[in-house]
Amino acid sequence: MNKRELVAIFAVVLIGLLAALALSFSDKKTSRNGHDHGHGDDQGSHGQGHAGHVHEGPHGGKILKEGNLQLEVLIYEKGTPPYFRVYCYNDKKPLDPREVKVSIELKRLGERASVFDLVPDKDFLFSREEVEEPHSFEVKVIAERGGESFEWEYWKIEGRVELGEELARKIGIATDEAGPGKIKSVTELPGEVAFNADRISHIVPRVSGVAVQALKNLGDFARQGEAIAVLDSRELGEAKSKYLVALEREKLALYNFERAQRLWEKQTIPEKEFLTSQKSYQEEKIESNAAARKLVTMGLTGEETSALASGSVKDLTHFSLRAPFDGVVVKKHLAPGEWVKEDAEIYVIADLSTVWVEITLYAKDLGTIGLGHKATVKYDSSGMETTGIVSYIGPVVGEETRTAKARVVVENLDHKWRPGMFVKVEVVREETEVPLVVRAESIQTYRNLPVVFVKYEEDYEYRPLTLGRTDGQFTEVLKGLSPGETYVSRNGFILKAELGKAGMSHQH
Repeated sequence: MNKRELVAIFAVVLIGLLAALALSFSDKKTSRNGHDHGHGDDQGSHGQGHAGHVHEGPHGGKILKEGNLQLEVLIYEKGTPPYFRVYCYNDKKPLDPREVKVSIELKRLGERASVFDLVPDKDFLFSREEVEEPHSFEVKVIAERGGESFEWEYWKIEGRVELGEELARKIGIATDEAGPGKIKSVTELPGEVAFNADRISHIVPRVSGVAVQALKNLGDFARQGEAIAVLDSRELGEAKSKYLVALEREKLALYNFERAQRLWEKQTIPEKEFLTSQKSYQEEKIESNAAARKLVTMGLTGEETSALASGSVKDLTHFSLRAPFDGVVVKKHLAPGEWVKEDAEIYVIADLSTVWVEITLYAKDLGTIGLGHKATVKYDSSGMETTGIVSYIGPVVGEETRTAKARVVVENLDHKWRPGMFVKVEVVREETEVPLVVRAESIQTYRNLPVVFVKYEEDYEYRPLTLGRTDGQFTEVLKGLSPGETYVSRNGFILKAELGKAGMSHQH
């Protein structure tokens, strides 16, 4: 199945889910008795002890009636921040607002409550405090006139979506809890993945000869001490022969020395003869040790040298090259039958469990980026991402490029980071603790304002925010959200689209 077919299938599934979502929303809205609320929806109103009907007044507000007293309540925001206005009537005739005392209590999702005490101005009462968006809450209006008290309650609902847990899960709605966090100041720099130069070996044979076997190919993994190639070297064969001869001469000299020592102790030979045999043995021992050390310099291990005396003569010219550490063959210049010089690079083995990311550090950033700073390495083509720290900053700025080199060491146990990749490196200059953050991807734009959707049980409601700093992953919230509130952290655009389809008005 190709990529285009997968995209088409995903689109069909998404359309089906959205259709189900829309149907669910339509059913739920119908069950809410047609909330009419200017700003959105109204649901019911009642006076003291009986239900009343909500009408629209001459100023576009809602008429609340009790006996001869009528109040027209609206949220006014023409050229001003939104605030409450209340016009008073007695038997539908305008009433001096100074004759009526009015307060309005609001209760929002999450049991957040606020009280507005209205003051008179011209022909209406108004609240000095702004009515925050969204204008979605339970309203209680309390009035006093001539020693008599009045009370009305009703709902205003806007910008709110009801969504069951199962459907929310199916369409990918994810939530998180707002709380304190860190905002990072980040500098983005270009970089390139390179071998860890401390863990790469350029293997040379150290003896000339003919390649008998090339045991490892490009991309093969070699363990430390494992044979990777076999050479046939006359030079090495001669060195091995000299070592074996020296070893035999040492044995003979040792035998003569031990014999002379026994005879001298019995005083059957003069001391001079004994000392001569001792000197001869020491000289032969020096020669055999020198021959052994030469074999080690040619690449043989101590164990291989010690085993020569019991080995086959036909193997004298054979030499096994071994991996110096666990690693991958990244270069190979060897084929069976090929003549190889002692200084020829025939293999390159690299330990790819860690790699270096070489960073191009501009001169202007040298004062803000230092050793130990955290860094995030990203490869946008595949979405790969990893972290590390700045472990090296070059002491010299290039004359032509006016840049310095810096380095981040990252783990690469799965070998996904391949040397030669061009990457983006985000270096954290500093981290600042802030009281309240949300995930940057959770922020939507609604009514030209940045918002997130908060969740209370099965209700989702948009919440306008005043934002502060951001690092692309988290954004600081200065106003509009409280610590501990649950907000939609992923796929909030689906809720925003549903509000747009519902065509909720914003009139008061």
